[in-house]
Amino acid sequence: MPSVNLRQLRDTRQLKAWLKAGETVELRERDTVLAKIVPEATPQPSVEWPDFEARRKRIFGDLVFEENGVLEARKESRY
Repeated sequence: MPSVNLRQLRDTRQLKAWLKAGETVELRERDTVLAKIVPEATPQPSVEWPDFEARRKRIFGDLVFEENGVLEARKESRY
């Protein structure tokens, strides 16, 4: 657990970096711990992904693409 002296609190960049990383920081005066600074727990928003399979069926229906046929057609058209 990282610790910070009271005099080191002037430079808050390192303290902010630790807190953003989710680490608890001890606040010290000489060798005694005065307090612990705990980052606030923010819940992560749940992302709901669209149904890609349903979208593909809606756009293309039951059409099936064959890989070999497409690749062969590309090779022939290049030369």
